Amino acid sequence: MAAQAFLLIAGFLLVLFVLARPLGLGLAKMINNAPLPGTAAVENGLWRVLGVSREEMNWRQYLLALLLLNLAGLVLLFLMLAFQGVLPLNPQGFPGLPWDLALNTAVSFVSNTNWQAYSGETTLSYFSQMAGLAVQNFLSAATGIAVVFALIRGFARNSASTLGNAWMDIIRITLWILVPISLLIALLMIQQGTLQNFLPYQHFTSLEGAKGLLPMGPVASQEAIKMLGTNGGGFFNANSSHPFENPTALTNFVQMLAIFLIPTALCFAFGDAVNDRRQGRAILWAMSIIFVICAAVVMWAELQGNPHFLQLGADSAANMEGKESRFGILQSSLFAVITTAASCGAVNAMHDSFTALGGMVPMWLMQIGEVVFGGVGSGLYGMLLFVLLAVFIAGLMIGRTPEYLGKKIDVREMKMTALAILITPSLVLIGTALAMMTDAGRAGIFNPGIHGFSEVLYAVSSAANNNGSAFAGLSANTPFWNCLLAFCMFVGRFGVIVPVLAIAGSLVGKKIQPASPGTLPTFGPLFIGLLIGTVILVGALTFIPALALGPVAEHLSLL
Repeated sequence: MAAQAFLLIAGFLLVLFVLARPLGLGLAKMINNAPLPGTAAVENGLWRVLGVSREEMNWRQYLLALLLLNLAGLVLLFLMLAFQGVLPLNPQGFPGLPWDLALNTAVSFVSNTNWQAYSGETTLSYFSQMAGLAVQNFLSAATGIAVVFALIRGFARNSASTLGNAWMDIIRITLWILVPISLLIALLMIQQGTLQNFLPYQHFTSLEGAKGLLPMGPVASQEAIKMLGTNGGGFFNANSSHPFENPTALTNFVQMLAIFLIPTALCFAFGDAVNDRRQGRAILWAMSIIFVICAAVVMWAELQGNPHFLQLGADSAANMEGKESRFGILQSSLFAVITTAASCGAVNAMHDSFTALGGMVPMWLMQIGEVVFGGVGSGLYGMLLFVLLAVFIAGLMIGRTPEYLGKKIDVREMKMTALAILITPSLVLIGTALAMMTDAGRAGIFNPGIHGFSEVLYAVSSAANNNGSAFAGLSANTPFWNCLLAFCMFVGRFGVIVPVLAIAGSLVGKKIQPASPGTLPTFGPLFIGLLIGTVILVGALTFIPALALGPVAEHLSLL
């Protein structure tokens, strides 16, 4: 079994890196504002038709453009969901959503979280799924990539004042990256058996004579961008464990690749854009090492299972609860680590049914900010914040001014870095405490005790870090939970983007200094180890008490 686990992880990473390297070259061209081959004429026509100014923006203008786009999308999606009953493409006649659920869902998809407090096949029309959710899947993904484009330009440009044009970045990312790759993935999914139609739900009679209703819908088109954009919101309530969303072992492997494809390519693009590929590879090494360790731990925990099963005479304690038999323990464990390391939230197994340690690892991957590959754009700019922190710590150790890529890291950058890193832990811990201290929060807990606390901690961690996956056993579709999680999702997304762009604006105006004998190399094994230690240490110091009350205590109770 160990050999199978090794081959699965190694094969996945090998295929991932082979696919991501050429995509990284294209992303680097876009960061440098160089048109991709054959796209210049199309882009020029688009700018004229849409009236897009080609003038570059400073960080405040760039931020304002992104905020306006996402706020407009939030309002439009909220209205679409609230008045769903009178809109077209609703063959089942679903009514509009209550205000709190519509608000929660709108914030969820605009913030790239895709937390779903509803069952998709019994709640949303085809119009809401396609014109509402799928469109925001594209725009929220493009927003995250645009932010990291701006930050990379902040490092790469020498004594400049602008970070690019937000409107041009969003259109280019959507038109040349997200749409073509999503189309290829959707066609593959359809060929493998994923649904793509506008038929009414189909009545059927089972072999036992029971009557049922078989959901239909445009599934493949949403499934593709759901994975590629690290969104995670499924067409069906069962998400990627549903055979209409994830029918075969091949589609399961493709979905895992799609989640990590753009985050990995952005690491390669970062090295190309700053003219030092070693920098991108160093970040990729740090991410990969943490990822492999976490995947191995989850696989081991799920294969060990519950020791009580052996005491009851079972042949094996391996934990198959909540997992699809066609995927098994290893693929389900790998999928769980991938989807929580990235800000995806799609699931092909129920995380709530994992062992205590097996469920703790995905929870912790979210809590550290999902910087192990992470979401599209958000993973890399989150990891670059930890790079700045690691450089600052190293500078204190050797008594030198912190410096990264030839740019001095001053007080302003460190204040913004600290603010960005502390936002999501504050939301998680305060939100969890609020839920546990109030009657409205505790009313949603169906599993009292240690595991009930873990479910609450997981839910708030998922919302604040824009993941969207969940433990079961928590009734979150109430005004209290919908509003609390909507607040965490919105602030967790845009509260981090603001200081990140402020850092980019501060760095872009600085002059790049040549490396000196005293410059700390930020690409070797020593720095990779320091970066990994910084990520783990910050996550450990912040969340050890909360994890001790939840999954750690639950694991010890089994012993």
